[in-house]
Amino acid sequence: MDNFVIVALLLVFSLILFALYRMSTKHVKFTTRVFTALIVGFVFGIVIQLIFGADSQTTTTFIDWTNIVGSGYVSFLRMLIMPLIFVSIVGAFTKIEQTKDLGKISGSVLFTLLATTAIAAFIGWAFVLIFNLDGAQFTEGAAETARIQSLADRQTQVEGLTIPGQILSFIPQNIFQDFAGLRDTSTISVVIISSLTGLAYMGIKRKEPEHAAAFKKGLTALHAIVMRIVTLILRLTPYGILALTTRMMATSSFQAIVNLGVFVLASYAALFVVLLVHSAILISQKVSPMTYFKKAFPVLSFAFTARSSAGALPLNIKTQTEALGVDDASANFSASFGVSIGQNGCAGVYPAMLATIVAPTVGIDVTSIGFLLSLILIVTIGSFGVAGVGGGATFAALIVLSTLNLPIAIVGLVISVEPIIDMMRTMVNVNDSILAGVVSSNAIGQFNKNVLLDPEATVERETM
Repeated sequence: MDNFVIVALLLVFSLILFALYRMSTKHVKFTTRVFTALIVGFVFGIVIQLIFGADSQTTTTFIDWTNIVGSGYVSFLRMLIMPLIFVSIVGAFTKIEQTKDLGKISGSVLFTLLATTAIAAFIGWAFVLIFNLDGAQFTEGAAETARIQSLADRQTQVEGLTIPGQILSFIPQNIFQDFAGLRDTSTISVVIISSLTGLAYMGIKRKEPEHAAAFKKGLTALHAIVMRIVTLILRLTPYGILALTTRMMATSSFQAIVNLGVFVLASYAALFVVLLVHSAILISQKVSPMTYFKKAFPVLSFAFTARSSAGALPLNIKTQTEALGVDDASANFSASFGVSIGQNGCAGVYPAMLATIVAPTVGIDVTSIGFLLSLILIVTIGSFGVAGVGGGATFAALIVLSTLNLPIAIVGLVISVEPIIDMMRTMVNVNDSILAGVVSSNAIGQFNKNVLLDPEATVERETM
C-alpha cells in the first residue's frame, strides 16, 4: 500500500513538473513560473504533511526521490560559485579602462557592503529587543537535537579562532583546494585569487599588451561558456523550487513554526528595515527607490525563491548593466564581491539576532554599549567569506557566537524556520550587492541614469 501511495505522489509531482515545462514552452515569464512553482510546492507539501505526517515512511521516501530534483538543483548552483566568481572578477579588471578607477570601484563596493552589514547587525540587535526575544527559550525537538549535534562538529572548525586568525584564514594556500571549495573560507580566497589575477592582467597590459590581449580574448571565451552553463542550470529553477518548497513544507514541524513565529516575524521586520536603509542610500545617490525596485524585481524575486546569491550572480550583473545603468566594471565587482562579503541578511541581521537572543542566558547585558560594539565589529569582520549558497548563514552565526563565547545550540533550535527566513535574507543580500554597484558607478561618474529612467530597459528571463 505504501509503495502504491509513493508512486501516486511521484506521479502527481511529475505532472506538476510537466505543467511547469509546458509553461516554459508557451513562453510564460520566468518570474511567473518560479512563483507558480513556489506556491504549488507550498500547497503540495502542506497536503502531504497533513495526510501522511512529517516523519512518516511515506513522506520520507517520497522526499528522498524528489531530492533528485531539489538537491540536484542546489548542487548545480554550488558548482557554479567558484567559476562564476573567477570569470566575473577577472572580467571586471579587463573592463576597467583607467587604472585610477580600480581603487574607487573596489573601495566604494567594499565600503558599501561592510557599512551596510554593520548597520544590519545593529538593526538585528534592535529588533530582538523590540520583540522581547532577548533570553528567549525555543523548543527542542528531534530535528533540532540532530542539528545541534552536527553543529558541534562544525564548531571545532571555528573554536578558538581569533579575529586575526580569521583574517589569516582568508589567504589562499592552495588554489586547487579553494577552487574545489574544501574550506569554509574558500569563497573569499577565490575572490582574492581572482583579484590578484586581475591585477596581474593590468600589469601585463601595460608592459606586454599583446599577451594581455590574448588573455582577454581567452577569458572572454571562457566567460561566454560559463554564462551558457549558467543559463542551462537556471532553466531548472522552477523545478528545483518546486521540489525544495515541497520538501520544506512536507517535513517542517507546523508546531515548531508556530512556536518560532515571533522570531520569524522579528527577522522579516528587521530585514525589511534593512531594505529601507538601502532605499535611503539610493535617495542619497539621487536614485528613485520606486524605479530601482521595479527594475530590480526579476533578480530580487529570483533570489527570494531560489535562496542563492551565487545563483543570482549572472542575473544580478545583467540587471545592473542593462536595467539600472551601472557600468560593467562596477557591476561585476559588486555582484561578485557581494557573493562572499558583507551579506546583510545572512551575515548581518541573522548572526546578530541569534547572539542577542542567547547572550542573556549566560549573564550578558545585551543593552550595554560594550556588547553592542563588540557584536557589530565581529559581525562585520565575520561577514567575509560567507558562501552564496545555503549554509553560509550558519557558518557566519557560528563565527560570531564562538568569538563571543556564546552557546551555539540556538543555531540548531531555529532549523524548522530556517528556509522561510532564508528567502528574505537572500533577497536582502542580493539587493545590497546591487546597491554597492550603484554607489560605485556613481563614484566614478559612469552611472547612466538614462538607462535607469528608460521604461523599456528591463531584464526578464524570457529565454529561460
